[in-house]
Amino acid sequence: MANIAPTKGNLLAEKKKLELARSGYELLDKKRNILLRELLKYEKEAEELKKKTGDVFAAAYASLQRANVAGGQREEIIRSIPVDDSLRIRFRSLMGVEIPSVEYDADPPALPPYVPQVADSFFDEAYVDFVKVKHLAAESARIENSVARLREAVRVTVKRAEALKNVIIPETERTVAEISSILEEREREEFSRMKVIKNRKTT
Repeated sequence: MANIAPTKGNLLAEKKKLELARSGYELLDKKRNILLRELLKYEKEAEELKKKTGDVFAAAYASLQRANVAGGQREEIIRSIPVDDSLRIRFRSLMGVEIPSVEYDADPPALPPYVPQVADSFFDEAYVDFVKVKHLAAESARIENSVARLREAVRVTVKRAEALKNVIIPETERTVAEISSILEEREREEFSRMKVIKNRKTT
């Protein structure tokens, strides 16, 4: 109760502060639970995606190796492929946390972005496999970014909730109890004083 005068006004203010702190703790606790559920969902996605990663990357590099063995690296074809800017990043807000989503065309284009006549089936297969790699990399980035953001949000939320629960609420409860005790003691003293004055007047 340091530096707080024991007045009725301050008692009301501290009770209001206590009410807000308790409400704040309940809200933070709900937020923590929601964020944890979302985090567990993304961590499960990450685990499932991790299982696919090895196979997809291995298949893509095997296709690339076959294409190189069949026709060399063919720099002219590689240089003719335009920069892919088809990935689009959007964000959604979850309890104040910006969660990214990546939008892209799931299937490779009907026509490859290079002249088919100068390539062969090995090169085509490598191209299709690396389109899958691109999509997998986009999904991995989305999930890893989401996991990192959610973990940090959970950490901050837990820290704030613990501060309310273990510091602010107990301190405010003690202050309310101390001010209430002092005011009650003053009321008893005032009552006793008035009773003495009344007795003197009647004698």
